[in-house]
Amino acid sequence: MTMKRIILIALLGLFLVACGDVQPTETLSGLQRENFVTEIGGKTTDLYVLHNANGMEVCFTNHGARIVSIMVPDRDGIMRDVVLGFDAIDGYVEKATDFGAIVGRYANRIDRGRITLDGEEYQLPCNNYGHCLHGGPNGFQTQVFDVESVTDTTIVMTYLAADGEEGFPGNLLCRIAYTLTYDNAVAIDFSATTDKTTVVNLANHAYFNLDGDASNSNADYIFHINASGYTPVDSTLMTNGEILAVEGTPMDFRTPTAVGARINDADEQLQYGLGYDHNWVLDTQGDMAQVAARLVSPATGIVLEVYTDQPGLQVYSGNFLDGSVIGKGGVPCNYRSAVVLETQKYPNSPNFAHWPSPVLRAGETYKATCAYKFSVEQ
Repeated sequence: MTMKRIILIALLGLFLVACGDVQPTETLSGLQRENFVTEIGGKTTDLYVLHNANGMEVCFTNHGARIVSIMVPDRDGIMRDVVLGFDAIDGYVEKATDFGAIVGRYANRIDRGRITLDGEEYQLPCNNYGHCLHGGPNGFQTQVFDVESVTDTTIVMTYLAADGEEGFPGNLLCRIAYTLTYDNAVAIDFSATTDKTTVVNLANHAYFNLDGDASNSNADYIFHINASGYTPVDSTLMTNGEILAVEGTPMDFRTPTAVGARINDADEQLQYGLGYDHNWVLDTQGDMAQVAARLVSPATGIVLEVYTDQPGLQVYSGNFLDGSVIGKGGVPCNYRSAVVLETQKYPNSPNFAHWPSPVLRAGETYKATCAYKFSVEQ
């Protein structure tokens, strides 16, 4: 074989590799694919990278169908990673965090893990203050999803939750489609079908730090929530079916206010949550054209807007972070260093008929949408 032919074959091989669906070994965020490839429960995990024409990059792993990193520019054009997470798959497997994950099959809390469907009672595992939180200790955040398709700007993952898994009835087939849009939004389309009456409430649990530094506090972030009501909780963070007005309380973010402005007030609700860990009743009424929430970092100018067709927004201000968890780049995830914005049904809604229902029956399709859109404020 002539040297010329050998060179041509080699060049052809490189061309085919470049044209194939091959994910890079290193990303803009510095994440390396090799650190995310392993086998869990007979399934292979990996790192997947989306990017748009603006230079924004989002990395995912199919372990928990989670967002691992979101790289966006600040007001000076410096790219910053605005979500908490780990440099390798081991961190997600070994640490009891929901960083970036899809939580389900029921996001948030169900009172004492009890639901009744079609006259039959079901007992779910109780893993938080005597209640079932985020689908139980082996919820979707711990499962490996199947990757259905990947392009430069979309990734679709599926998971089949078996009948009886974590106590929930019905074989539930879930589909999560992430899209990185041209205008710098991470859009999430959730869908699910079942063969038996069940409950479904899916949400993404990304921890947003708009400074790109997990050691920084969220106290100065300017926060707006398009909501005039919220669902109060008791000392175990459980709702009671009430909706109260935010007027005159530390829950009122209808006027943009710093996250830390009232978080330490002597308010019973804040004491129960050790800060914000509550569901707001959105005034958007499912209108995706309206901003449900807006978060801004004065330090970087990075703006996050949340859009959703869901009725509720659970806000968690990172009250249980304490610096003991070491995240990407060896940086500790410090106390109140991030804000979680979960679009969803209200907590414990299976047990309150007057609230938007999470019940899904055979032949029906659960659908929900949210978008996290990024921009810069000078």
